[in-house]
Amino acid sequence: MSELFEKDKLHEECGVIGIYAPGVEAVSQMLCFGLIALQHRGQESAGIAVLKDNKMQYYKEMGLVQEVFNSSILDRLPADIGIGHVRYSTTGESYVSNAQPLVVRYKGGSIALAHNGNLVNASEIRDRLEDEGSIFQTSIDSEVIANLIARNYHLGMKEAVIESVKEIKGSYALAIMIDHMLIGVRDPNGLRPLSIAKIEGGYVLASETCAHDVVGAEFIRDVEPGEIVIIGKDGIESVYFNQGCRKAICAFEYVYFARPDSFIDGKNVFVVRKESGKILARENPVDADMVIAVPDSGVAAAIGYAEESGIPYNIGMIKNKYMGRTFIQPDQKSRELAVRLKLNVMKQNIDGKRLILIDDSIVRGTTSKRIVSMLKAAGAKEVHIRVSSPPVKHPCYFGIDTPNRQQLVGAVNTLDEICEMIGADSLAYLSVEGLTKAINFEKCGLCRACFDGDYPMDVPEEADKFMFE
Repeated sequence: MSELFEKDKLHEECGVIGIYAPGVEAVSQMLCFGLIALQHRGQESAGIAVLKDNKMQYYKEMGLVQEVFNSSILDRLPADIGIGHVRYSTTGESYVSNAQPLVVRYKGGSIALAHNGNLVNASEIRDRLEDEGSIFQTSIDSEVIANLIARNYHLGMKEAVIESVKEIKGSYALAIMIDHMLIGVRDPNGLRPLSIAKIEGGYVLASETCAHDVVGAEFIRDVEPGEIVIIGKDGIESVYFNQGCRKAICAFEYVYFARPDSFIDGKNVFVVRKESGKILARENPVDADMVIAVPDSGVAAAIGYAEESGIPYNIGMIKNKYMGRTFIQPDQKSRELAVRLKLNVMKQNIDGKRLILIDDSIVRGTTSKRIVSMLKAAGAKEVHIRVSSPPVKHPCYFGIDTPNRQQLVGAVNTLDEICEMIGADSLAYLSVEGLTKAINFEKCGLCRACFDGDYPMDVPEEADKFMFE
């Protein structure tokens, strides 16, 4: 995808999947299909680690899942148990050595670990472990977790995992393969999603339910915040290691990250986005002829806005889904062409029309400006932008790639300044209260820190932009 287009969005770092299915054929193939379903969560690298007959193997490489794996490679990875990972790198640089799953050899055997999230105390723990003689092979914080587990192996593997996760702070959904067990862990705040499903002969752990669907698994439940699920020959064992934290499920999963067909903590993402659009229409009405969306993440909210307002929805832009992952723009003209390659305007639908353009978020504003310009050049009479989330004003410390706060247009500009900057005829955002109402959690709270600065835990003071895994 166009780097220009993609850099104007926030990014999740990765997605994880794990399958426990001894005796079932094609476990590696199912892992691969599950990773393809999770590809939206990370496009830089992909990897799979498997265990069969006491032999652990892994394969990981830079690229999309379908670029990394083929039938020949998967056939060389027979599995009773396996885990997989897709990564979007922000720190630890984009090298295959930092790709996951991370496989660590220790005195008792091998650990394979896949991690979605970010540890806010990783540097502190790493410094301590290095002082005690540990050697690290990567620059990712996930290796800290694996190292802790290896150092605690004398307690038994279940206790080693429990004691290790008690030490770490931050956001994490973990899939761990160790000692003929598949283990899933979710951080005490529930910031990153993780769920369990049943397949014939075993179980599946995944970041999103869309991965369960593609491998034919039946959803059982979400892993609870502060819960460890241990899957082995005797079934599933559940251990709670910390239930005293504030529940704070990431609101941006519903705004942008998750696939619309996924369920996150009992809420369907498409339904939430559509409801966000309805509330946005009630909060910020405008007289216009047509509602259109920035594809694809703005579509559900645009449908909701159109239904609530009574203004018809139509296709205003077509997205090119077959662009490569990278696109170099060495000069201004090339950068403008990149946006046109990514999105093309449906002139016959918008010519002479007053448009309401729905987008899920505005981060830097650079893409919004170019889209407005394209729409008006194609004959749009007016372009009114409505955003189905609040202004992003604060950096995330929990596994989301957020620009420096000075690059967040909502943090350093007024609404009128942003509107003028992007060339829109009007601009309005969904309120924090409106987003909260759309998600409508009863049992759990939300992390809305990127909107309101209310972090669910202490965050680093030394950096405006924290570095992520």
